[in-house]
Amino acid sequence: MEQTVDVVVEGGKATAAPPLGPALGPLGVNIQGIVDKINEMTGEMKGIKVPVKVIVDTATKAFRIEVGKPPASQLILKELGIEKGSALAAKDRVGDLTPEQVKRIAKAKFGSDDQASVRQIEGTCRSMGVTIGEGKVTEEERRKAEEDKKHVMEEEEEKEKTAEGKESGGEGGEEAPEGGEQGENEGKGK
Repeated sequence: MEQTVDVVVEGGKATAAPPLGPALGPLGVNIQGIVDKINEMTGEMKGIKVPVKVIVDTATKAFRIEVGKPPASQLILKELGIEKGSALAAKDRVGDLTPEQVKRIAKAKFGSDDQASVRQIEGTCRSMGVTIGEGKVTEEERRKAEEDKKHVMEEEEEKEKTAEGKESGGEGGEEAPEGGEQGENEGKGK
């Protein structure tokens, strides 16, 4: 009988720590042997999160590893040398790719740089605040993106505080009247 463990690891940096170790432990396999093999297979993808599937034969403890293609967003970030896309993609841009870079990413992701594959990468770029062929991001644009990101995070924190206040019966939260079944009994001709 085979069991499959699906994980996402950083290329060349898999460890026996969670999520991999705890998932493999109950299967009674050589965890370090699997980790070493994953790192060998994903070494050229350093800095990119890669989906990995470990298939274990529970009877013989033999295993095989299938390395998936990284998400397009990870390939774009790697190509640009940045850590994250824009918090407000329609408003701020975080990077710019050349059409050649987009084709290279499409080829790495889909095995083809045909028009359909390139369009998919372009769509992912748009959703991340990455432009194509518009030139490098200026320092002013970078600062503005950081400011906008900060404002978005502050707004999120404020929403969380407001939600927590309502849940605990604080701001604007109404307490239920005593004898909570009153509404049910009304109109039943007590």
